[in-house]
Amino acid sequence: MTTLALETVGLSKHFGMLRVADDVNFQLPEGARHALIGPNGAGKTSFINLVTGELTPSAGRILLAGQDITAAPIHRRVRAGLGRTFQTNSLFNGLSVIENVALSISERERTAWSMIRLAGRERAILDEAYALTAGFGLADLASCVVSTLSYGHQRLVEIAVALACQPLVLLLDEPAAGVPAGEASIILDALERLPANIAVLLIEHDMDIVYRFARQITVLDRGRILVEGTPDEIAANEDVRRIYFGETEAQWDV
Repeated sequence: MTTLALETVGLSKHFGMLRVADDVNFQLPEGARHALIGPNGAGKTSFINLVTGELTPSAGRILLAGQDITAAPIHRRVRAGLGRTFQTNSLFNGLSVIENVALSISERERTAWSMIRLAGRERAILDEAYALTAGFGLADLASCVVSTLSYGHQRLVEIAVALACQPLVLLLDEPAAGVPAGEASIILDALERLPANIAVLLIEHDMDIVYRFARQITVLDRGRILVEGTPDEIAANEDVRRIYFGETEAQWDV
């Protein structure tokens, strides 16, 4: 039997008559490489916000490694193994790369309040932070202030910060958003180097990245799951082609 890292059961959210999630039953196995796609307004980011606790569901349940986290606050979900990146940069831009990653590690270890004081002498935290940055090809930039980096490298730092929490599930909300085309390859390279044991759910508008990264794809439309399948199955699906390439000329977007 497949072990599930994340599961939603009948997950729904409505604002009056507007339903941003409508009875979503979703399963993410351990070690999955899964993409969530759909046209504008399909409910993809709303789904992520429900899972992470940014939004409170109107109905349904959310299970992380079998544990019901539906009512858990955000910080408890993180400590239970849920990691996330955002569409826009959420880093401390005035701190260095290594300081951003070390702060995330110290939060995991529950020493964050004293991290600035400890940063110069907490060897174990710094060693782990350097190892993470090196794993993303950022070793030479470790001492650089984040605001001085290219946007592509900033996105890599954000993924490293999320990994510093040692998540069971990593939710990546448009990791290539705003990244110049010439830097997009470094995002894909980073995704391909993510630890195999972590279940990854990717929201991304760049379909080249989606098809190269994902083994399974879920298509959302108006808050509901339209179809799930392999990249080849999704590409050949007539309903998907109608939504994206039909009379409305909707595009692959998130």
